[in-house]
Amino acid sequence: MNDDRLVENLAVAGPAAPPRRALLRPAAAAALSAAARRLPAALAAAAPAATFAQPKGPAAPPLRVGFVYVSPVAGVGWTPQQDAARRELEQALAGRATTTYVENVPEGPDAERVIRDLASRGHGLIFATSFGYMEPMLRVAREFPEVAFEHLSGWKTAPNLAVYNARFYEGRWLAGMVAGRATASNAIGYVAGFPIPEVLQGINAFTLGARATNPKAEVRVVWTSAWFDPGRERDAAIVLANQGADVLAMHTGSAAVPQAAEARGIRVVGYHSDMSAVAPKAHLVSVSHHWGRYCTQRAQAVLDGTWRTGLTWGGIREGMVRVEPIAPDVAKGTVALVRALQAELVAGRAHPFTGPIRDSEGRLRLRDGTLGDDELNRIDWLVEGVVGRVPKG
Repeated sequence: MNDDRLVENLAVAGPAAPPRRALLRPAAAAALSAAARRLPAALAAAAPAATFAQPKGPAAPPLRVGFVYVSPVAGVGWTPQQDAARRELEQALAGRATTTYVENVPEGPDAERVIRDLASRGHGLIFATSFGYMEPMLRVAREFPEVAFEHLSGWKTAPNLAVYNARFYEGRWLAGMVAGRATASNAIGYVAGFPIPEVLQGINAFTLGARATNPKAEVRVVWTSAWFDPGRERDAAIVLANQGADVLAMHTGSAAVPQAAEARGIRVVGYHSDMSAVAPKAHLVSVSHHWGRYCTQRAQAVLDGTWRTGLTWGGIREGMVRVEPIAPDVAKGTVALVRALQAELVAGRAHPFTGPIRDSEGRLRLRDGTLGDDELNRIDWLVEGVVGRVPKG
């Protein structure tokens, strides 16, 4: 996990369904949308402020490590994967590190209060696991220069604040190939939270994969304007099923979409966690995230006095993204294709975004070669084969 490239995560906007349990209020959503649009300039201007300081020297064990979560720990999904990393860290560093977590922390002032409380109570390393925690964590980091801070999915660093994320789009590409072979209606539904680059990367890579195995496949997107809202996610899944989608995928935080697919008797691609247990008949394949190795290594670095700030963007090669399990009824040829291309990704001989690529309006976006990281971090368009548009916040 030495790759120092960055992808940013959550930002926003899109037509909202009636509110149930959205984690972002409209004003916060608009602020995140604006932040996402400013990403290129922010990446260039993210020089650390002079008020920050690098943590010095090894930490005396036991190191106290705090985790801040945007949604519940229970079940499967985004936050349960973060908590699996916490438990892995605690087990690997038993006797040398202890952990604390706070769940259901909204992005905004509440996050700043929680992060500050963890720092003031003696936590020497704090992980904040949602995009909207970026500015709150930066403010707290200025106040506690002796504490190491880690932010998942942002882009701003400081001498005592590092950023990490995963190349989710690699797994999306492979899962799309499974979905393309599985659909009989040629209509695949995709439930997504907010139209920021990470999500658009995923939708586009998934669509490119689906059309590689089924050129007639179309991907229809419904935006929920929430990262974790099971009711809204379920409603979106039902809308897509009613429109003829016989395979569903999602970029939202709960198991609601797989559960809806199971109830409707259609297939689903899981995300975040292995979703096969919550949708045993519907499940085709899952794209899961694994943070334990990274978090453990970072905690060990604090203990050793070798922790340094930086930007990490890992993928399948680094073990941060996995494509598994694949359902037993998926054709052997499809499984073989996925595994062969997975090996090519690991070897650096394959890339999901390889030209020629046209967008959903028919414009040629890439004639040949591959999209670089800078282009991926600026992506604001959908590829050919996606039915829908990018909402403007």
